[in-house]
Amino acid sequence: MPRFTVHIRDEWLAVPCRDTSNTIQWLGQEALKRYIKNKPDNGGITAVKDTRFVARRCQGLGLLDADDTIDDVLEDNDFVELAIEGDTMSPDFIPCEPGVSHLYPYTRWKFYISLDGNSLMSTDLINLGRGLYKIKLTPEAERKVVQSRELLDTIVKENKVVYGITTGFGKFARTVIPVSKLKELQENLVRSHSAGVGNPLSPERTRMLLALRINVLAKGHSGVSLETLQAMIQAFNASCLSFVPEKGTVGASGDLAPLSHLALGLMGEGKMWSPTSGWADAKYGLALINGTQMITSLGAEAVERAQAIAQQADIIAALTLEVLKGTTKAFDSDIHALRPHPGQIEVAQRFRSLLDSDHHPSQIAESHRFCDRVQDAYTMRCCPQVHGIANDTIAFVQNIINTEINSATDNPMVFAERGETISGGNFHGEYPAKALDFLAIAVHELASISERRIERLCNPSLSELPAFLVNEGGLNSGFMIAHCTAAALVSENKVLCHPSSVDSLSTSAATEDHVSMGGWAARKALRVIEHVEQVLAIELLAACQGIEFLRPLRTTTPLEKVYELVRSVVKPWMKDRFMSPDIEAVHRLLLDQKVWNVAKPYIDKYQTEYIPESRPVSPTAFSLDSPASPRKRVRHE
Repeated sequence: MPRFTVHIRDEWLAVPCRDTSNTIQWLGQEALKRYIKNKPDNGGITAVKDTRFVARRCQGLGLLDADDTIDDVLEDNDFVELAIEGDTMSPDFIPCEPGVSHLYPYTRWKFYISLDGNSLMSTDLINLGRGLYKIKLTPEAERKVVQSRELLDTIVKENKVVYGITTGFGKFARTVIPVSKLKELQENLVRSHSAGVGNPLSPERTRMLLALRINVLAKGHSGVSLETLQAMIQAFNASCLSFVPEKGTVGASGDLAPLSHLALGLMGEGKMWSPTSGWADAKYGLALINGTQMITSLGAEAVERAQAIAQQADIIAALTLEVLKGTTKAFDSDIHALRPHPGQIEVAQRFRSLLDSDHHPSQIAESHRFCDRVQDAYTMRCCPQVHGIANDTIAFVQNIINTEINSATDNPMVFAERGETISGGNFHGEYPAKALDFLAIAVHELASISERRIERLCNPSLSELPAFLVNEGGLNSGFMIAHCTAAALVSENKVLCHPSSVDSLSTSAATEDHVSMGGWAARKALRVIEHVEQVLAIELLAACQGIEFLRPLRTTTPLEKVYELVRSVVKPWMKDRFMSPDIEAVHRLLLDQKVWNVAKPYIDKYQTEYIPESRPVSPTAFSLDSPASPRKRVRHE
């Protein structure tokens, strides 16, 4: 009997089909029936027959017409994605099969980024991964690549012994390979090193990996031919992407296994994905595998996402402080000028720009102006110090990653201007590995302190709000388990924050006797950051729910705008309902940086208007308030 696998939200469902003359509409409804069968509240789906959805075939992402017959458009054992209209839990990407990568929407690019091996930034790399640009080489990069290749061709013609060019690799470095077998040597190298395991990188991350590899080769120190490099660029621009398993690199002698898989598809073996074919047999070819591009490409995504969530963490914490009726005194510029860490000063300034002042008065703040509380808990009062070091760490890591993006990490290095090749150690991944371990530790703290603020919001003895932020407690549980989810994510992060780069295992018969474990550092940093995003999504939901109990009082204009943004995707919590879609919807706001985009104009305006022209600003310590500026109103006086 034919069977089809249908993906709904986060579940895969096997749907048998006795009659393939049934329509796609029938298949979708059968899958929905199976999905809601064991779901509380039917998974939020009231009536299957009235549920509108869009169906796609996972391979190739082709849309399926609801009236087409299964026999006409599907094959036995095909995978189908069902996206429910208006459903925040339905993904905007299509998984290719259970447990395997996500296929992001393909964009037909209109613009180019010119690569020269020296000027690519992490933000550029993210945009290349998202499919916003095509790639081309600068004329200077082409010239350097040609010169480097000419030197290699000369070495081969003169039968010189050069590691990795006319010899074996690692333990076989002293084994000279005849010229007649050099092509076979390169092919064997890629095949034997393609030994990774696990799920493949998503097409988005594979595009980043390929783009970064192209950028490094464009430096002209690798010996790759211009024809081969152009073939890689053509593959990138067509979004023809190799199947690259995420596990298998120890981060020394480069990311050998992932980059071998990248090359394997390009030399016509293994599997590749394209937007028109899905996963299919590979069609392109080359053999280039040394470097740290796997660590660095994932690291670029990690540092960009870390920066985005760190900025939005300040906004969310400020909203929580408003709901908990905290004081603005702790953010006084003179306090932070006495401990002038750039991140701390920046965070304090953001709090001042968002909270009660003559610039943005708050009715909530005015309501407790004369309360007898002297100071707030550390989770509110110490945000500049805790969030600040996360910001400074992100800046440090971003500098490391941007340097790595434009570094030559091959071995041997080809110096065309000297007519020489030299073996070195630039392939070692210790720099990005250590930096990404630091990143995970620092960004985790944003979730650690956020979870404690969620506790204060949910605990009536600390918040003066209803228990778990819901009326009729007992009948309703409100945010009780949402807080448990935040606690679970923070606890998981504590394990993930153990540095991978403190480990080293000797490999390749002790020729690679110290390794960085940078691949795992990058992958777990991304997991930590995702957990941080989810915890802060829960805090933002909880803070907005707290606002409901303070109405009709209003907070400051920028924080009201944040509240309105959240309410555009999640309604107030009047009684218990299925909560996961709400968390996912707000998580999506954070991923898209919409919370930051709403608040940023107010932050920028405040900073512009409240830096006095007559007062010099130090590069390491600055004050956004001065005796000459209008006095800010503070609470708990």
